[in-house]
Amino acid sequence: MSEMGLRERKRQRMYQVLSDLAIRLFVEKGFDAVSVAEVAAAAEVSKPTLFRYFPAKEDLVLHRIADHEGEAARVARQGPAPLEALRRHFLDGLRRCDPVTGLNDDPEVLAFHALLYGTPALVARLHTHLERSEAALAEALGGDLQARLAAGQITAVQRILAQENWRRIAAGERAADIRADAVAAAERAFALLAAGLPHLVREKVGEDR
Repeated sequence: MSEMGLRERKRQRMYQVLSDLAIRLFVEKGFDAVSVAEVAAAAEVSKPTLFRYFPAKEDLVLHRIADHEGEAARVARQGPAPLEALRRHFLDGLRRCDPVTGLNDDPEVLAFHALLYGTPALVARLHTHLERSEAALAEALGGDLQARLAAGQITAVQRILAQENWRRIAAGERAADIRADAVAAAERAFALLAAGLPHLVREKVGEDR
């Protein structure tokens, strides 16, 4: 077991090393200007080895947010009720300046966001990531049509809130200066969701279905 644990830790460390190195090159030179072969050479691994970890070039970038893919589904299951749990989680992310909320003005985070949203191939792959996250949330909410509609609304709200925060920071505003606006916008958005999805305010996932 310890040997398997060590092997897995080494594997996860390699994922991180390859992704971080690739992102640094992409930020410096542009996503389209850097080949997979160049990333492999910089990491001192072969292309086949790199592709065993990341089947597509875009995956080298999206790995940084891959752990968020099932986050909404996990949070929704925690209660006390799905929507309230998600609201608290998003507000806590704003408090912590979690980059996924867009409320982070660290230069490296801004550079990553500029790379992500400024590269069409990465935007397309990001939509695939969001679709999987939305599908996982829908399953957590019950998996039926009503759940899929709710998951779509919640996912869209969180995405738009984060993009608005990032847009303002990219335009030169400081995270500390817009935090109050970001919190107020999130509260209003989740209040609208609560008005349209009252069953997700009143009950835990799986109850009264």
